[in-house]
Amino acid sequence: MTDPTDAVLHERRDHAFWVTINRPDKRNAINKDVIAGIREGYRQAHADPQIRVIVLTAAGDKAFCAGGDLQPGAGFAFDLSRPNIDYADMLREAQDSTLPSIARINGVCMAGGLGLLCMTDMAVAADHVQFGLPEVKIGLFPMQVLSLLQRIAPRRVVREWCLTGEPFDAAEAKLHGLLNHVVPASELDAKTQWLIDRLAGKSPTAIRRGKYAMRALEAMSFDEGIAYTESQIALLAMTEDAREGLASFNEKRRPTWTGR
Repeated sequence: MTDPTDAVLHERRDHAFWVTINRPDKRNAINKDVIAGIREGYRQAHADPQIRVIVLTAAGDKAFCAGGDLQPGAGFAFDLSRPNIDYADMLREAQDSTLPSIARINGVCMAGGLGLLCMTDMAVAADHVQFGLPEVKIGLFPMQVLSLLQRIAPRRVVREWCLTGEPFDAAEAKLHGLLNHVVPASELDAKTQWLIDRLAGKSPTAIRRGKYAMRALEAMSFDEGIAYTESQIALLAMTEDAREGLASFNEKRRPTWTGR
């Protein structure tokens, strides 16, 4: 079995924590070690108060993630004695993250790799990238990916992607909400850094509480949601970051965030 520290790399770059799938020879396919490495990366990022954003990407320039590693003995298998599986737990943890996350899509993004894309808050992709949900071609279906995908893309588009299993390009992915930005491959790092910088300079308290609220609102009606947010804005206004933000605005200076 591959050492998890080799399957996924962790690196702090200023206020960004980079989580890089490191199996380029296997098109960065998902196995047990990749899942463990991504989850550990999220944990490390949340444990560091200096981190403002998580970047999820992959090594090489051919594939972001080709999906689950289906080769015999690859270790990507189901234990039917358990009511939950590791991939699903990873998606759950990512949804509960209070740090903003960016997917840097450097190459092919298929099947379970699309789930990795969907579990982040924002995504930047190179314009040559191909996407797809080809599971029906081998008698499977993107069950877990659907739990996130159907909240992002239009219903009829999702059905076409899932039921036909045919690939689609970056322009179509952006058109239907999977991507925030599509750029030439030579500009992928610069655009990712541009987005990191726009996040890192903002109040970590506001982002943390805001992400928490957005997650909670997904399960609420309008009446429930507006009542909930009435209380949330009042609580947010009492934080140190809110006081600092108002003071810096009135004093015409850059804020100094404490994250509290």
